[in-house]
Amino acid sequence: MSDQPLLSRLDLNLLVALDALLTERSVTRAAERLHLSQPALSASLARLRTHFNDPILARRGNTYELTPLALRLTEHTTTALEAARRVFESQASWSPRESTREFSIYGSDYGFATIGSEVSRLAAESAPGVRFRFVLHNPTIVDDALNRLRAADGMVIPHGYLVDLPYADLWRDGWVIVASESNELVGDELTMEVLGALPWVFTYQSRTAFTSAARQLQQLGIEPHVEAVVESFLALPHFIAGTNRLGLLQAGLAHVAESVAGVRILEAPFAATPVVNALWWHPVHSRDPEHAWMRGIFDEAAKIVSTRLHPVLAG
Repeated sequence: MSDQPLLSRLDLNLLVALDALLTERSVTRAAERLHLSQPALSASLARLRTHFNDPILARRGNTYELTPLALRLTEHTTTALEAARRVFESQASWSPRESTREFSIYGSDYGFATIGSEVSRLAAESAPGVRFRFVLHNPTIVDDALNRLRAADGMVIPHGYLVDLPYADLWRDGWVIVASESNELVGDELTMEVLGALPWVFTYQSRTAFTSAARQLQQLGIEPHVEAVVESFLALPHFIAGTNRLGLLQAGLAHVAESVAGVRILEAPFAATPVVNALWWHPVHSRDPEHAWMRGIFDEAAKIVSTRLHPVLAG
């Protein structure tokens, strides 16, 4: 109850103005973005300064910089504005074929090249006005998933990174090893000794960003010598062609890797634990009928991906 008097005095338009000011860091540019006069936006800035008891924008020479408080508000403001937009765009009844909603999904290029492309195709068939925005995640986004997913519709990522969020399992995938065709140290079959002797390209390598197969290598006593780290599964083969490097890649991308000149695909000499991919979302979306429709599209797409990968996977 104590929050109600404060909220009743607030103008939602101030949130729009704040977002523009934090993004543009200029009253002039923010006013142009919102199609307002500069005096009108200056008045909004004055109200924001009074509310927060902070300048928000501080002059430094001929430019303005965000204050420490304004920097902290940046991500919260975007999330709050998106949440407010979703509230007022909600409808009592919803028809996919008549909708123009945009769904935003975080994921890796692996997720987008596999299930993302199928989701987009299936959605276009039943809801031609609906659009999907696929946004590449990074370790910072994954670590802050609880907050990020308030303003986004979902994140496609394997189990092992997120907890305490609703999810739907999508498809299972295996692992293959990518090597250069010119690598004379690699025969028709790989051995654990070769894995330990040759350099590697890893797709992710940090305390919280890693692949399960790479972590498994270390658990098996192999400490890979990593010559390059690239946060892109699709780009990995390009860092291996013409070198003695090795790389781990999901079996679902094997056909993509083979299209890169100068590389070949080999089976791993150890039983790599399959990756279980899932769609994760914030609980606030669970009862949204539009979101439920989107989850159904992902489920349908996952069945297509699983069928396509079945010959590749053992079991």
